[in-house]
Amino acid sequence: MQDCITRRQLLRWIPSGGLAAASIGWGDTVALHAADLRKHGKACILLWMQGGPSQFETFSPLEGHKNGGGTKAISTNVPGMRFAEHWPALAKIGNRLAVVRSMTSKEGSHPRASYLLHTGYLPNPSARHPTLGSIVASQLAAQLAGETPDLPPVVRIGARGRNDSGAGILGMQWDPFELRDPTQNPANTKPMVAADRHLLRLDLMERLEENFASQAPQEAADHKSLYRRATRMIMSSDMQTFDLKSEPQSVQQEYGEGAFAASCLLARRLIESGVSFVEVVMNGWDTHQDNFTQVEKLAGQVDRPFAALVRDLETRGMLDNTLVIWMGEFGRTPQINPRGGRDHFPRSFNALLAGGGVKGGQIIGRTDKAGVEVTDRPVTVPDLFATFCKSMSIDPTIENMAPSGRPIKLVDGGKAVTELFNG
Repeated sequence: MQDCITRRQLLRWIPSGGLAAASIGWGDTVALHAADLRKHGKACILLWMQGGPSQFETFSPLEGHKNGGGTKAISTNVPGMRFAEHWPALAKIGNRLAVVRSMTSKEGSHPRASYLLHTGYLPNPSARHPTLGSIVASQLAAQLAGETPDLPPVVRIGARGRNDSGAGILGMQWDPFELRDPTQNPANTKPMVAADRHLLRLDLMERLEENFASQAPQEAADHKSLYRRATRMIMSSDMQTFDLKSEPQSVQQEYGEGAFAASCLLARRLIESGVSFVEVVMNGWDTHQDNFTQVEKLAGQVDRPFAALVRDLETRGMLDNTLVIWMGEFGRTPQINPRGGRDHFPRSFNALLAGGGVKGGQIIGRTDKAGVEVTDRPVTVPDLFATFCKSMSIDPTIENMAPSGRPIKLVDGGKAVTELFNG
């Protein structure tokens, strides 16, 4: 077998992008233009608070009511907008944030509510609904003007034991790329041999699978596509995106320390490199006991990096085109249980939005004084998803076909919260 590959072989294996110049020497136009491309394209970062964060100890504090639990509120840089006391960094950029205090749902089970807030649909055995990340990436692909970044279009950082459907009916090419540790390069991404030998081995594998491909063409095609995309990724110069140590010390210090801080910094780097959707997962919000101490600790890990992410995106001219979402699967009960905790409460909770054309410095909706019932501008999950679509110029009525032959819209009804936008 020959020891080098022809350009035709390379293009057959990697038809929509080049290898890193350092590996092959033919250049990598996709990597070179990814940052410029992202400045003009839409993107989304989801900061997912796994477990259901208490609205009262975050962005809907109850002042002067026993259900508030004694949590103090602080002023933001927007008159009349007040956050719970443990969020001083975000309070300083309140003019960049929009708080939806009237989110409402009927799902109080973690698996069902998490599925709902990630897909806009309730679980259904007849269809695997795509998550928001897969929807965004697949729809924004058309906005990339034919350019295909080498990194995966959807990246999820820090998830544990999630049961959502990933890309679902959209296909495996839109499944999220899972990354547990933001401070380490993804596992098994360092080529063990030179690039030409790596591609020759893949070519051999493809020929060995010809019989399998004739019997199971779709499975073989998916397998082939997966290996092609993995090859492009590990041999691309964009792999440097995962190296947080290359970031200036001043920027690293701005985000602070800890896994969530590193994840937020990596999220910005990934978006800048052409990734369409990044989800950063922060666990620990299921505060059935010792709610107040736990939320204070969690807020201490989230507040500074979240604020730094918004400022960093704005400084780099990326915030207008990047929607940043902070939310969990539901809120917590207004009543405090005997263990000093708050239980599941989907009837009213909050979500935070920044960037992506969202007008900051405003509050949408409110509840009664006890924090129980939404009394103004209720926002359902479909409404929220329609709002995400409006931010990213996605048509929510687009339909995808389930294996059963049933068309499924990107968003199951709902109307965008238009007052969130400048017009």
